[in-house]
Amino acid sequence: MNQSAPQPAQDAPAARQDKPRGTLHLIPVGLGEAAPELWLPQAARELAAGLNTYIAENAKTARAFLKLIGTHAPLQDITIHTLDRKTDAAQMRAWLQPLLAGGDIGLVSEAGCPAVADPGARVAALAHGMGLRVRPWVGPSSILLGLMASGLDGQRFAFHGYAPVDAAERAQRLRAWEDASRKQEQTQIMIETPYRNAALFEALCHTLKGSTRLCVARALTTRDEWIQTRAVSDWKNRPAPELSKLPTLFLFLAAR
Repeated sequence: MNQSAPQPAQDAPAARQDKPRGTLHLIPVGLGEAAPELWLPQAARELAAGLNTYIAENAKTARAFLKLIGTHAPLQDITIHTLDRKTDAAQMRAWLQPLLAGGDIGLVSEAGCPAVADPGARVAALAHGMGLRVRPWVGPSSILLGLMASGLDGQRFAFHGYAPVDAAERAQRLRAWEDASRKQEQTQIMIETPYRNAALFEALCHTLKGSTRLCVARALTTRDEWIQTRAVSDWKNRPAPELSKLPTLFLFLAAR
């Protein structure tokens, strides 16, 4: 009696392929009035022009950015979710939910690079937690541009954001930052609301030691750009720079 030949094994069912997940694009915007080709590479501009959904710190400035670079879709058809301090994680997850099925969303700051000294960092963190791709695009960062041009230590630095408004508290904080700068050979970086720039500059000159080097980096990437680094003792003997209404970065490095 002939035995039947063994039957070939059934192919195992193919493993289910997960749908490709989308990308959260971190797109820098300008630091002031300047042609976009001067601060944003062409590939980033083309990508930004084709996105139909954005998460933005400020919807008005996001629309101005999109109008500047031009968009494939009419501007009124582009969705812009506004991110602020009160936006909770559930809302941000809801904005990112469509990316689980593919697609792309842009994240922009009010100025410069998103997620750097910016609330967009929370969105990027959630995107990582959801298994989404997070892609940073090249563009202007006032912190890095100011540090590059300052001539101060570019290997060790700390960005503090805003100094205290109260004069006594501000002076105490500046002395503490100067002490840390001296001990750690670390550049200290801060910003201020433009209308308080002059007050912060004066406080820096009166509080820091004369040998500390102070850089003032005003209106970076714009026609009003002005960057100077001098010892505090030298700044005191010169007229104060014009900083009113212009975004300015302050950096200093204490002498050893």
